[in-house]
Amino acid sequence: MTELGRLPKLVPPPASPVDADADWTRVEDALGLPLPREFTEIARRYGRGVFCHEFSICTPEQMIEENPGRLEDLRFILQDTGVVCPHPVHPEPGGLVLWGSDSIGGTLAWLTEPAGSPDRWKTVYWTRDDEFEYPEGGVAAVLTGLVENLTARMRADGQDVDGPWFDPYRKDVHVYLRLTEADGAPPYEERLRILRACLAPTGARGGFRGADGARQDHFAAADGQWDLTYETAYGHQLRVAYPPGTDTRVRDALLPAIDAMGCRVEGVLPVHGTPHWPELA
Repeated sequence: MTELGRLPKLVPPPASPVDADADWTRVEDALGLPLPREFTEIARRYGRGVFCHEFSICTPEQMIEENPGRLEDLRFILQDTGVVCPHPVHPEPGGLVLWGSDSIGGTLAWLTEPAGSPDRWKTVYWTRDDEFEYPEGGVAAVLTGLVENLTARMRADGQDVDGPWFDPYRKDVHVYLRLTEADGAPPYEERLRILRACLAPTGARGGFRGADGARQDHFAAADGQWDLTYETAYGHQLRVAYPPGTDTRVRDALLPAIDAMGCRVEGVLPVHGTPHWPELA
């Protein structure tokens, strides 16, 4: 099986990709370069979004607006530390072209050589720490390796994760519920189990356990439409992000689950200055 066939089996693409019909010829015209066919096929299958909250491929607008400026800026910053970037930047011959990024400022770029053979271009992963990694294969192989390595590291760190995932882009509603425990409420682990059972099926998406016993657990519900975090790391709270227009459905599911956990809603924190669920605030 090719990597282009293996990636969708590892990370199922969304049923309705966002901007799947994007016009990539605009990018080719702006850069004066053809794009790898595998890249545009992945962009069509997945659309705009993020793999595992971490890796994303550029939209046409991003590729046009950020090439070569973003890579040139990184190169100049690197030179200020006394280190010479080991690669040219497009439109220099064989120069780097940005095609993706991670969540903390790292970039994924092609070395555009040999000229005229985009399906043979290699990827350079320029990390935020100014390290240069050279993952093997085309875009599908690179993304497959990145998400497999990420989930493997999460599991090695003791995080609960069911496997890689992809979130299509959307402007979610974000609600933070501040919780208190009723007398006789079960411990955190049992409360988390009850919460996920009430919202089943769910998919674990990692988290952490602090040295002081604080916890944070991420998971998805409602076929990936709801992104939830239950935690005591930054106060006892339940955070949820969900599509606009579904407030009633989310409330009707969460409030009985919170009650079953032996907890109650003490307040609703405004997010970005916007209050939600005023009847609970």
